[in-house]
Amino acid sequence: MLLPGKCYRNEQVTARSEMMFHQFEFLAVGRTITLGDMKGTLSFFAERMFGAGTVVRLRPSYFPFTEPSAEMDVSCFLCSGKGCRICKHSGWLEIGGCGMVHPNVLRNGGYDPEVFSGFAGGFGPERIALLKYGIDDIRWFYSGALSFVEQFG
Repeated sequence: MLLPGKCYRNEQVTARSEMMFHQFEFLAVGRTITLGDMKGTLSFFAERMFGAGTVVRLRPSYFPFTEPSAEMDVSCFLCSGKGCRICKHSGWLEIGGCGMVHPNVLRNGGYDPEVFSGFAGGFGPERIALLKYGIDDIRWFYSGALSFVEQFG
């Protein structure tokens, strides 16, 4: 399933982060779902969103509802992974978080974690749009400036 929603967090507002943002969360639960299924799904998404040859990298992280958990990075589609100002010369862009659904979450949802498994995660569409379209300030999304919206029409 894919669930869109609005999120709030206590964060300093800058050109790259806002105190309010949107997120779409995804969840897949079934028999024998593996970490490989998650990475394959994320790789498919990355290639469709950012172009053929986009590579996904998972970095260990912590999220309370998944174990193991990871930050998802994609190879920088702006510099082809060579390193630029946007990717901070690393060749990678952080896109979102993900992981395998924690057994307690499955249990609380009425699923036996010995039989069922799943993966979950979330991405911010504003961050993806910033990167994909070269938008220099996230605050443009909430500015109400018609000139900003018209450039995409």
